Amino acid sequence: MVTICTRLAAEPAIRAIAETHPPVFYAAGIHPMSVAKVPMVDAEALVSLSAHPKFVGIGESGLDYHYTRDSIAEQQESLRIHVEAARRTGLPLVIHARDADKDMARILTEEHRAGAFSCVMHCFSSGPALAERALELGFYLSMSGIAAFPGSAALRQVFAAAPIDRILLETDAPYLAPPPNRGKRNEPAFVADTARVGAEVFGLDYEEFADRTEENFERLFAKAAAWRS
Repeated sequence: MVTICTRLAAEPAIRAIAETHPPVFYAAGIHPMSVAKVPMVDAEALVSLSAHPKFVGIGESGLDYHYTRDSIAEQQESLRIHVEAARRTGLPLVIHARDADKDMARILTEEHRAGAFSCVMHCFSSGPALAERALELGFYLSMSGIAAFPGSAALRQVFAAAPIDRILLETDAPYLAPPPNRGKRNEPAFVADTARVGAEVFGLDYEEFADRTEENFERLFAKAAAWRS
């Protein structure tokens, strides 16, 4: 699994978790909701972190216009810096997108044209247009507990339209626990509940869906797969 550091001040603590537990890897960046509260990161700092053998991704970064519209310019600048770091390291970018689909699609498209990079749309809950654009760019969509909520039929349709080889699973712990644990603190074990719903969406047995999404993880997070092997 990959655990996420959303402020670089916390990177030593997150790194220690990965160093302590063999199956845990980590990514680091500045969450868009924190961009206005902390110093702007530079690509060199992120590239430097990538030297650690268990550092396997850049971010999460992205755009969040739901709570933090007052920092749109800073968020967009930070996102482009994270893209540069992903491009330079060859590590996947972890993207957070909320209420910013048009700007997200535009920036990712512009940056991809400037130089290819890999990416996962973390905790994907946006509309079909952003999903289609991300898939066209070769990116992955990640299913969180939101996809298992009873009221998320439209989101499940977005995932169902995607190729199975572009789907990942996550918890976004400690939030968004899927049924039957909705309302509780989320934890990695609950990803199995999201996977059961995902298997139904794709018309697969649970075991096959689990195997396919694990293959996808190892393809995208190749550094983690290589370390384990």
